[in-house]
Amino acid sequence: MFSKPPARAQQLATEIEQSIVQRGLQTGERIANMEELREATGYGRATIGETARLLAERGTVEIRPGRGGGLFVASISPVVRLRRTLLTVTDGQSTVSDAIAVREALEELIALDAARHHTPEDVVDLRRCMQSMADHGDDWSAFMAANWTLHERIAAVTPNELARAVYVGTIRCVAELTVHAQTEEKEDAEEYLASRVAVHTQLVEAIISGDLDRTRDAVEAHRGISVGADMVEEAPDRPSSPDAALVP
Repeated sequence: MFSKPPARAQQLATEIEQSIVQRGLQTGERIANMEELREATGYGRATIGETARLLAERGTVEIRPGRGGGLFVASISPVVRLRRTLLTVTDGQSTVSDAIAVREALEELIALDAARHHTPEDVVDLRRCMQSMADHGDDWSAFMAANWTLHERIAAVTPNELARAVYVGTIRCVAELTVHAQTEEKEDAEEYLASRVAVHTQLVEAIISGDLDRTRDAVEAHRGISVGADMVEEAPDRPSSPDAALVP
């Protein structure tokens, strides 16, 4: 019923979301229980449990314990509705490019809202996310995961629920459609990612300062690295990686 990709839990979660769309399941309808998922996929309890956790975190399912329990379709939030819409789009590079274009169009709005509305708790979380990026400067996949987390955390600050839903939805679309690759030029890769840590630090500190002009400048600098990364194959001093253009 479901395929067995390397990133098992994340991919299985995405396939279950696609199944919800394809089957036309509505809020409160039963998807399956844990044992049924194990039988359908051949995965162990740990993978199925992690899949359920991911789906619950995404707001896609409600986990009901006990007899007659299992995974049930959760109430549809704007983010979940957008994710389901994106899942009906054919996978491919054009989908990723379109998602990146939408994300970048919203980036200034999201960042300025974060500068206006952040709380002390937001400041702590944003700096923690930045530290995680810095700590993974020698691991491309972990760096990318930390990067997505940072951008989702910035978006969590905005009171504009629709903008947040679209922005987060496109981030997750790109993350799930992207196949990460490691570069053989480790030293160059570390230098390359270090430059992105610097630009993201500039963005986070601008948001924390509450200075809107400074935040706009930081957004422009951030867009600059995204555009520059699109030409990575022509830049001999940067590592060659299919993910380079996708560093948000």
